[in-house]
Amino acid sequence: MCVACRERYDKRRLTRIVNSPQEGVIVDLSGKKNGRGAYLCDQMKCWDMALNNAALLNQALKTEVTPQEREKLSEYKPAAKQVME
Repeated sequence: MCVACRERYDKRRLTRIVNSPQEGVIVDLSGKKNGRGAYLCDQMKCWDMALNNAALLNQALKTEVTPQEREKLSEYKPAAKQVME
């Protein structure tokens, strides 16, 4: 389930963010790293909501996400999808 929009999606549409004891808050592309995890779906609005509202990720990961960690997470934000007609 996406922590921003609270919708359930197939795991392939979700990106896991983990609070790893060794590395801090990072994107877990393997989905297998140790630590408390939270998921964001592939919608840009959800990433924007999570990255701009510190309390959302702080609560989900039970930690204080630093501005540096949020900036690093923003590198994985999905690009705006183009509408095909």
